[in-house]
Amino acid sequence: MSASIEEKTQAVTDFITHHVTDNGAWSIGTWHLDFADANLPRSFMLSGLMSMIGAAFLCWMYVKVYNHRSRVPRGWTNVMESIVVFVRDEISIPYLGKEDGRNFAWLFLTQFTLILTLNLMGLIPIFGSPTASLSVTLALAFTTFLAMVGWAVQRYGWMGFLKNFIPHGVPVPVLFILVPIEIMGLFIKTLVLAIRLFANMLAGHIVLFAMIGMAVIYGAYGLPAIGLGLFVFFLEILVAFLQTYIFVMLSAIFIGQMLHPEH
Repeated sequence: MSASIEEKTQAVTDFITHHVTDNGAWSIGTWHLDFADANLPRSFMLSGLMSMIGAAFLCWMYVKVYNHRSRVPRGWTNVMESIVVFVRDEISIPYLGKEDGRNFAWLFLTQFTLILTLNLMGLIPIFGSPTASLSVTLALAFTTFLAMVGWAVQRYGWMGFLKNFIPHGVPVPVLFILVPIEIMGLFIKTLVLAIRLFANMLAGHIVLFAMIGMAVIYGAYGLPAIGLGLFVFFLEILVAFLQTYIFVMLSAIFIGQMLHPEH
């Protein structure tokens, strides 16, 4: 019995890893990509490949699918324009103000569409989930960090940027404690963005694959797990949208705090 369970567990493991073999190769059907000679970790290579596929898909959508000549948007053009309007009017402008919100909406739109695409890719059987990799979420959060620092320095200069970390009306001795904390907060905010997205997406996939594993290992006794798996699958779709919105919203809040420290 134990040997049978071990064999089934191995089969589930192979399914979960999407045909990633021990020598660092990844395959879909007859297409095979070998990472055995690469110096980077296999998970890093796969998440990078999935991210490039997601980015290429978005480029194709906005260049080929989007109808630039249509005065009345329809179909996918209407969906994409709705996303643009939503990100601009519900995320960018409320947290950055009308002028900055319009000027910098491109960053949040890029983050929103890319993260949402990468999140949903994890629900496609032959693909992996790039946002379930900490390396990808750290890179996404780093774009927010660059915007927080770069745009603030561009507006206030380096001296003005550093002065924003000094609270007004605080005794000088207390500043030796508060100023380092404020500077550390800049890095902590970036790290929180990365870990939050990574943890939520990874946890959802682990639960989903656990349900699938129970159905495979225990056979007829695991049939209820199939229903739970379907429920988790549809829940993962909701989580994909929700975590995308939270990431972009927090990015807008953090950048808005750097551009408007007086508020």
